[in-house]
Amino acid sequence: MEKKDFLCIGHITHDHIITPSMPEGVDSAGGTAYYVAWAMQHLPQDVRFGVVTAIGNDLYHEAERLSQAGIDIEVHPSKDSVFFENRYEEDMNKRHQRVLSKATPFTIDMLRTAEAEVFHLGTLLQDDFSPEVVEYLTTKGRVCIDVQGYLREVRGQKVYPTPWHDMMRVLKSTDILKVNEHEIDVLTNGQKDLHEAAKSIRSWGVREVLITLGSYGSVIYADDHFYDIPGYPPRQAVDATGCGDTYAAGYLYARAKGADYEEAGRMAAAMCTQKLEHTGPFDGTIDDINRIINDNHGK
Repeated sequence: MEKKDFLCIGHITHDHIITPSMPEGVDSAGGTAYYVAWAMQHLPQDVRFGVVTAIGNDLYHEAERLSQAGIDIEVHPSKDSVFFENRYEEDMNKRHQRVLSKATPFTIDMLRTAEAEVFHLGTLLQDDFSPEVVEYLTTKGRVCIDVQGYLREVRGQKVYPTPWHDMMRVLKSTDILKVNEHEIDVLTNGQKDLHEAAKSIRSWGVREVLITLGSYGSVIYADDHFYDIPGYPPRQAVDATGCGDTYAAGYLYARAKGADYEEAGRMAAAMCTQKLEHTGPFDGTIDDINRIINDNHGK
């Protein structure tokens, strides 16, 4: 695999999604690698992008679909794939999860040939990326982490919030951290002021802090400045699964293209709006993104 501007490393998953509008549930592929890859496939192909994943035999057809669509993907075999059940309430910001199977964690040996300017680690479960793996990648490029998996412990099939025991060690090797309002609360021991919480994370070594706030938008803290990004209202809220991953894809794509923090945040937010309107990954165009931003400019 040639060197990428942006390489996503994470498990493609089997997801069973249950929402008030889909009470019987629907099965689909998912996971950070899946949602980021399909989002990138629908954007102009002017950023060098690739995926590294580990999956069981049941999801090889999904990796093949991505490859046939033009995504450079490297697949490592795993006995099982990650299998999530995601149950949403009427408020799409509220989700309940079960884990029905897990995949093998990523190792240094898996990633020796990985080369990128930015490595985006899509953590889904606590043991996906050890501190040693993160420290290894930081010798090769910048590291971006979606924190969600580090705060999830699986007991039986249920997912429970858990402290991140290696947090300080990992954050020293993290350039960009994506968190939501619940996760930043856990990381900073209940710091109620979002700005002070972001400053705390910055003091631990992270250069860019991305805080997603669901329908309320997002906040970016970088270069000692806060950027408040609005949330653009969807025509209808259907399925929030993958919205955080879509945000990361839009942000990292825009930054790779030279966009400033606010421009990148607005693109990420607009992509989330389009994705929220249906089940499955982002499938819009750059014109759709620009339309959403322009329609909401100044509101």
